Amino acid sequence: MIRIGIIGATGYAGGELVRLLLGHKNAQIKWYGSRSYIDRKYAEVYQNMFRLVEDVCRDDDLRQLAQEVDVIFTATPQGFLASVLDADILSKVKVVDLSADYRISDVAVYEKWYGIEHRSPQLIGEAVYGLCELHREAVRGARLVANPGCYPTCSILSVYPLLKEGLIDPSTVVIDAKSGVSGAGRGAKTANLFCEVNENIKAYGVTNHRHTPEIEEQLSCAAGEPVVVSFTPHLVPMNRGILVTAYASLKGRTGPEGGIVFPTEEQVRAAYEKYYQKEFFVRFLAPGVCPETRWVEGSNFVDINVKVDPRTRRVIMMGAMDNLVKGAAGQAVQNMNLMFGEAEEEGLRSAPVFP
Repeated sequence: MIRIGIIGATGYAGGELVRLLLGHKNAQIKWYGSRSYIDRKYAEVYQNMFRLVEDVCRDDDLRQLAQEVDVIFTATPQGFLASVLDADILSKVKVVDLSADYRISDVAVYEKWYGIEHRSPQLIGEAVYGLCELHREAVRGARLVANPGCYPTCSILSVYPLLKEGLIDPSTVVIDAKSGVSGAGRGAKTANLFCEVNENIKAYGVTNHRHTPEIEEQLSCAAGEPVVVSFTPHLVPMNRGILVTAYASLKGRTGPEGGIVFPTEEQVRAAYEKYYQKEFFVRFLAPGVCPETRWVEGSNFVDINVKVDPRTRRVIMMGAMDNLVKGAAGQAVQNMNLMFGEAEEEGLRSAPVFP
């Protein structure tokens, strides 16, 4: 039985962790950490856990927690874990961090985009970027996993095969993404009130959203050269879900008769089949079927498809997923399963919820 502690258990991602782990046959939550609700019953914060969770919320003492559990999930604001984690704690417990503290390999880039000082840069080199479909073997041996962000997960998985196979021009990638309101967290913010969000859609973080360097770093690794993307997120009036629509120019090659030949839709689709046909959580859809958030809600699945536009010689890459599951808690459990030798799908096999 894997003994688990959760710091930030009363946020949206933390609550989703609890829901998923209750259905895991080899997991036992020992610590529900929440600085805002210390000594209150967890089921008083989340009534859906009534008669399912009897524990009370505790504080966020990572050092004490490391003595009591096998793995700690930190669903906390940026900067928290970096300010308290050290080699001594990591020698006693494994950590899956849902914040951005260890996702970016260059500390200067992290500090520039997040506007805070990184307090434990010496640990960045040890952290494994926990996008299991790309870094599965490294995750298996990790003590510290940086759980990817929601937008980056959907964006990277949607674009990765074509960059990896060299079928698109890396300098032309444009990513348009839309997210439900839960992606902004559970904290009270005027911009996220019902009257502000309902019957509205808006772009935000235009040219400066802090998930941008995370996306660029992973896509650069795929392409084998620096990749700079135009990334624009949008807020849509739904609880959860992410839809990514990405665009890039196809890369032409000199054909056998000397002319420029561009990849066909069959060649493009073959690239996705190559990388995802054995992936349980990545569902590459049939030709002509566009991913929709309603078909992945509440699940750890990512639905992906692609369409070549011969007229413009561009390709449209599409992905849909649940931002709180594959984009946060579900992916964190997937990482934990790999770290402890569990079946990767354990606790995550539930079908999407509809309607």
